[in-house]
Amino acid sequence: MNAEEALLGLLARRYSVGPKYLAPPGPTAEQWAQAAALALRAPDHGGLRPFRFVVVGDAQRAALAELFATGAKQRGRASDEIERARARACNGPGLAALVARVRDDVPDVPPHEQWLCVGAALMNFMNALHLMGFGAKALSGASVSDPAVHTAFCRSGERLANWVVVGRPVRVGHPKDPAAKFAGGADDLLLPWPG
Repeated sequence: MNAEEALLGLLARRYSVGPKYLAPPGPTAEQWAQAAALALRAPDHGGLRPFRFVVVGDAQRAALAELFATGAKQRGRASDEIERARARACNGPGLAALVARVRDDVPDVPPHEQWLCVGAALMNFMNALHLMGFGAKALSGASVSDPAVHTAFCRSGERLANWVVVGRPVRVGHPKDPAAKFAGGADDLLLPWPG
């Protein structure tokens, strides 16, 4: 097996790993930087780079927990839901926010192309972490739209796209059958154009 085949085999085994199946350690500063550098390889029409990642350090988890809890209170959640929101700030040994800056003032690069770039950057970021031996999962939820969380993470013109939790997987992976969730089955996944 050559290097390309080996790499494709590794990527074929990537799957999302939820926070309860992630153990320390999380990525080092150098590993986060390597993953972000691979994210830059995403297709990016116009070189807009409509994404960036913000790493939440261990010392910052308590402040993030309070932001999550405050948001849950403001949404009228019950006390047990507020505590669950607070606890989500400690999900995963490593935590990063994906922040998007999708512009509508670039005629040659419409917003949908920029969102494709953001998604491709996320996948490259997660693939890099997978190749380093980490498990990861992209998560959203109410915190992504919370105004206070948005203010804490975003600059003008940006929005919080999702969270990425990262750690060492503590169980053997169960990659999903790609055809199992695809409504048309595997035969409809890749078709020649009949025109």
